[in-house]
Amino acid sequence: MPVDYLRNLTGHERNRRSDRHLGYALAFVAGAVNAGGFLAVGRYTSHMTGMVSSMADAAVLGDLAALLAALAAILAFISGSATTAILTNWAARRHLRSRYALSLLLEALLLLLFGVAGSYLAELRELLVPATVLLLCFIMGLQNAVITKISSAVIRTTHVTGLTTDIGIELGKLLYVNRSRNLRPTVSANRAKLRLHSTLWVCFLSGGVVGALGFKHVGYSATIPLALLLCLLAGVPAVDDLRYLRAVRPEVPEKR
Repeated sequence: MPVDYLRNLTGHERNRRSDRHLGYALAFVAGAVNAGGFLAVGRYTSHMTGMVSSMADAAVLGDLAALLAALAAILAFISGSATTAILTNWAARRHLRSRYALSLLLEALLLLLFGVAGSYLAELRELLVPATVLLLCFIMGLQNAVITKISSAVIRTTHVTGLTTDIGIELGKLLYVNRSRNLRPTVSANRAKLRLHSTLWVCFLSGGVVGALGFKHVGYSATIPLALLLCLLAGVPAVDDLRYLRAVRPEVPEKR
């Protein structure tokens, strides 16, 4: 049933299938946010490698403003990851089913606020651009930490450098010809890994196309459907917890 599928997708009980499917959905969201964010502020906000390189360039060129801007973006990404760790561990200690869903719901809320308020703040570009960069970096850190914790760092969704490298490695193994059977070890590709990372790569690209088109034609409100998608993905475990807490909450005796 759809409800059971969604419950398994972001619930606390995990399996490889739900990890993969959640990874595909989050890669799509990350691609959309990243590409749309570039059209909004001219930066790819999940690309921490580029941010660190920007810091180095700014330090050499003596551009203090650019250095501080890149540092702030990196700290925002780290803060997002730390927030996921705090929420996940807080919920796990209380045995909540929504321990992984909470970060996705927070991400949905932030995207929703950005989509609603972005068009009103567009005229204040000097304020909007740095605030948008920090917000989107925070969101990317938040999301990447969720899937990293869920999959034990097997799946990453906010950047594709590692995915592209792994795809190349596995393709190299796939094309390798084991001419002599006497030589060990035999080279063989991990086809499951190749399929997983190739699908994540395609989902990120597809999300990027959709995000760029959405921002081009709709503007900041293009993030609202992404927020609704995240709510759909994470809503069932959260509702389960609300029902559970309501059921076990002790009744307060009426005053006489």
